[in-house]
Amino acid sequence: MRIISVALATFATANAFTTVAPIARPAFKTFGTVLNMASQDELKKQVGYKAVDDYVTSGMVVGLGTGSTAYFAVERVGEKLKSGELKDILAIPTSVRTKEQAESLGIPLVTLDTHSKLDVAIDGADEVDPDLNLVKGGGGALLREKMVEIMADKFIVIVDESKLTDGLGPGFPVPVEITPFCHEHTMRQVAALPSCAGCKPVLRMGSSSSNQPDGDEIAVTDNGNYIVDLHFDTPIKDPRQMAADLKNVCGVVDHGLFCDMSTAVIIAGSDGISVKKP
Repeated sequence: MRIISVALATFATANAFTTVAPIARPAFKTFGTVLNMASQDELKKQVGYKAVDDYVTSGMVVGLGTGSTAYFAVERVGEKLKSGELKDILAIPTSVRTKEQAESLGIPLVTLDTHSKLDVAIDGADEVDPDLNLVKGGGGALLREKMVEIMADKFIVIVDESKLTDGLGPGFPVPVEITPFCHEHTMRQVAALPSCAGCKPVLRMGSSSSNQPDGDEIAVTDNGNYIVDLHFDTPIKDPRQMAADLKNVCGVVDHGLFCDMSTAVIIAGSDGISVKKP
């Protein structure tokens, strides 16, 4: 009986140890993920607030971007209007969700139909190359973003340092907004462009606000169009040429290459905030 009791005690002790170890590991990983997300959100908030503080003054017409970084710029405009630091601001949102956020903050909104000229537009980017050319549209708002931001006297880009790249393409697929009519034909025309050589076109599925498939239905933009994401293994050789070629394809509405548009790029990183200009 003594031998059996000792054996049972040993077995129970071993089980206790094997049960505790796996519990600790997931908890540690989850804590790390939460911490990293919090740090990245803080960086986004820093650049979003700085862009508004440095470039927006009373009486301006302001373009409001779309995405997780632009969210904080919109938030800052709302705060400064509420406090009275800013007055007589009119804003043009670049998506339905930005419009909803701005309305919830009491920001007066207009459209390009009544105000074709903007003083400044502020938005994030998915990639930024050394010439300050951008890939945008990961959130599916590329057409409205470009329509608004190309009309601004100043276009201020806000990113964290993870968005900087030596060459556009491999780090983030280039979105192209296309008409639903014969979309497979348009995808083939895009893939056949010499300037798009090596790309893999992927039709966006699920939500238009994410280039990660999250549904079985084709994603539809705020404008009723589809998006094809162009995946590259190597950097795009000539972004400007590719941008021009894409616009010439019948069936392409617009694309996520924003070339020669940036007035300044505000970058948040581990060493603080820096600003790059062309």
